Amino acid sequence: MTDIHPTAIIDPKAKLGENIKIAPYVVIEGDVEIGDNTNIGPHTCIYDGARIGSNVTIFQSASISNVPQDLKYAGEESHCVVGDNTTIHEFVTLHRGTVETRLTSIGKNCLLMAYAHVAHDCRVGDNVILANCVQLGGHVTVDDYTIIGGCSPVHQFCKVGKHVMIAGHYRAVQDVPPYILAGHEPLRYEGLNLVGLRRRGFTNDEIMRIKGIYALIYQSNLNLTQAKEQINQKFAGDKYAIEILDFIANSTRGLIR
Repeated sequence: MTDIHPTAIIDPKAKLGENIKIAPYVVIEGDVEIGDNTNIGPHTCIYDGARIGSNVTIFQSASISNVPQDLKYAGEESHCVVGDNTTIHEFVTLHRGTVETRLTSIGKNCLLMAYAHVAHDCRVGDNVILANCVQLGGHVTVDDYTIIGGCSPVHQFCKVGKHVMIAGHYRAVQDVPPYILAGHEPLRYEGLNLVGLRRRGFTNDEIMRIKGIYALIYQSNLNLTQAKEQINQKFAGDKYAIEILDFIANSTRGLIR
């Protein structure tokens, strides 16, 4: 049974699922879709283009799918998608896409802590945690199972690989490859995200293979071109080597060092 507080302002064109709870003073515009069993906290604003999944929890004063902070935005139709089972805490701001991709997306089972910001055209994968005050610039990609520590900004167009842990209060201005722990200023490789990998069932053999790949990239006297050649020779056909080399090949801002 849907429970809508009488002070909420909901455009009749909005599409609401079953068993939704909408708290006082919520504003929901017309081009909005919200899945079943979603709870929306007081003073939340959900703007045109929002596509919110099922079992989502949104705390007070969040802003979902507002217009992007991009001077090139000219009112074109675009969307902001939030996956199932995601939690969005107080004062989080999610902006919809611009003409370049027309989409900002947050995956399933994510946790966005208070005051986090996801800018236009970002792609956030599944099972991602953005701690308090994390700020993602436009066109940032954050892959699955990554955790970004509190107050850490990520520069526009940066890519952050899967299973990464970025320490709090450090800025990412280059791409962060998968499976690693990153910290310090400027941001740098600090080893593998061992705790995260073990929690997610990686075997010791898998961890050692990934460690060997990154030893060539970060702990040898080889330049990146030489390191890639050595990885291709020593880890030929290894799925983690293929994945890491693909990430490097698709990097546009260079890797953290």
